[in-house]
Amino acid sequence: MKFIIVDNRSGKHRSFSANGLLIGLTVAGLIGIPSAAGYLSYRHGVGEAGLTGEMVGKWREVLKEQQRDIEHAQRNALENLEASALRLAKLQARIVRLDALGQRLTTVAKLDQGEFDFTRPPGLGGPESPYDGATYNPPEYLQVLNQLAEDIENRERQLGVLETLLVNRKIQSDVFLAGRPIKKGWMSSRFGLRNDPITGKRAWHNGVDFAGSEGDPVVTVAAGVVVYAGPRNGYGKMVELNHGGGYATRYGHHKELIVQVGDIVKKGQVVGLMGSSGRATGPHVHFEVFKNGRVVDPSSYIHRASR
Repeated sequence: MKFIIVDNRSGKHRSFSANGLLIGLTVAGLIGIPSAAGYLSYRHGVGEAGLTGEMVGKWREVLKEQQRDIEHAQRNALENLEASALRLAKLQARIVRLDALGQRLTTVAKLDQGEFDFTRPPGLGGPESPYDGATYNPPEYLQVLNQLAEDIENRERQLGVLETLLVNRKIQSDVFLAGRPIKKGWMSSRFGLRNDPITGKRAWHNGVDFAGSEGDPVVTVAAGVVVYAGPRNGYGKMVELNHGGGYATRYGHHKELIVQVGDIVKKGQVVGLMGSSGRATGPHVHFEVFKNGRVVDPSSYIHRASR
């Protein structure tokens, strides 16, 4: 087949020959290009829409997961806040106990009044100088609480040991026999052989006599428990104390007894009023000391210094 192409402007023409197969392919190509373009455009649009929907679904899952994380963090924060509040309350209670223990120790140790006042914070102060060091970064809140709890526990342990030592020392001081059984008066008869004031004959005196005025207070020379309080032959109205450690004391010839059997008395406490009941020639207190059940000379306990 022969084709002639004429140029309208110049009037020139060209001619060429083509077979049927080439013509068919050309026509098919001209028709197929738009169809292919449309098909590809369609497929491309559908794929774009499908990809966008998948991404939206994934983002929704991510958002839900983040929401769950936020809710979990909020619950943890609330739980930590409640736990911190409880921890603070416990620490405050322990600090109150420390203050009470400190006040007790100042009393036991007989420290100067006001030297250690646990009801007020300690005095601090002084001029401040600029600091050019690195910026201070405060430690984490829970770390500070844990350190504070550890410090308080250490102080409690140390103060507990100190309290035990001081209390033991005070107990030893209280049960330590020393001093006279009177607040005022004078020694009228010593321990050992003497002329009996009633018969005038030589007799053994188991104690020491302190004379004074009727009604003067008679006091203990050590802390103890009242094991006898009442009249006894030769002693008149008598008080006997058990001080532990094998020691006991007796106080005789009272006008009036202040204590009863079973009473716990402190060192220097009044147990009776001086009198002349029983075998006596006048107001005085007959004082005896027993060690492991045997009477001993009270003089060594009267004259030794108190702890």
